[in-house]
Amino acid sequence: MAKNVHEQQREDNIIEPALLLTAYCTGLFPMADGKEGPIRWYSPDPRGIIELNEFRVSRSLRQVLKKNIFEIRYNTAFEKVIRCCADRTETWISETIVNSYIELHKRGYAHSVESWIGDSFAGGLYGVAIGGAFFGESMCSKVSNASKVALVYLVNRLRERGYLLLDVQFLNPHLIQFGARTIPRSDYVERLQKAINKSCSFI
Repeated sequence: MAKNVHEQQREDNIIEPALLLTAYCTGLFPMADGKEGPIRWYSPDPRGIIELNEFRVSRSLRQVLKKNIFEIRYNTAFEKVIRCCADRTETWISETIVNSYIELHKRGYAHSVESWIGDSFAGGLYGVAIGGAFFGESMCSKVSNASKVALVYLVNRLRERGYLLLDVQFLNPHLIQFGARTIPRSDYVERLQKAINKSCSFI
């Protein structure tokens, strides 16, 4: 797969959309080796997921939700979200990654969930939707709890629209608090195939 990526990376610094979508459908996803490094492909074993019917919201976050601090929007500022996620000292979101997912967004596969306070962008998340699978990529916050609220809205939307799989790739303490867990890669691939063959619409 890495060889094919090298051969099919275009002159405008982008991974071919067809290759990227094919990778997701087989359980692979790309990460750059730093802001300027090469693209590497991953298929973790075990794989991190959030079971949509087991998603947990803490009492403190429920209080934040009740206050309606944020207005949630979908796909209104995709590039702003991904560049916010990339704006870290250590990141796997290189310019190639940014360009590639902006192209997927233009084609209707990559989506953002954004938290706003008035006209000010407060944070959010982005990911890729194929069939009934949503592949969460990254989250960012400029205001406390902005990305957490966006995740709650993402899960609610996926439930409402009949999605079967929310892939979070790797576990971290931030995701574990929401009930994220790991499953063996073999189980993940089986669930992935079932999910991508289901017809769902994110927007």
